Amino acid sequence: MLAVWRFSGGPYGKLRPSAEASAAYEAFQVQPDLTYYISGSDVHPNALMGIDASWTLASDLWKKRDLTPEGLKELVRGMQAKALERLAPLQGFDILDHRDRQIGTWFSLPGPHVSIRIREENRVEISTPPLNTYHMDE
Repeated sequence: MLAVWRFSGGPYGKLRPSAEASAAYEAFQVQPDLTYYISGSDVHPNALMGIDASWTLASDLWKKRDLTPEGLKELVRGMQAKALERLAPLQGFDILDHRDRQIGTWFSLPGPHVSIRIREENRVEISTPPLNTYHMDE
């Protein structure tokens, strides 16, 4: 109930599937203008996202990561191994603000159910995906 209240009201953003975001994560390309965060395990995160450096993530639920291409490769490979257990592909998304402007990228299993609430002064709250992301069918 708290999550529903916390994210009620205000302008919302959304995720939009993106072949470019998928390709960048799968090629382990660290974008210098993005600040990276993970949710879930340090070995196989439930989601990986990069937020434009001009934005601030207003959440302590995400773990900030300073990534190199090798570090991104380890995270993506861990996610791919976990997704393979479900026979499900990972997908990239653009994170859009309430005006459909791109403010970041996202990488996870398809169909994440998250809330993207736009706050004042380039601040965004993004909920984490469910902790059982890789086992939701079980």
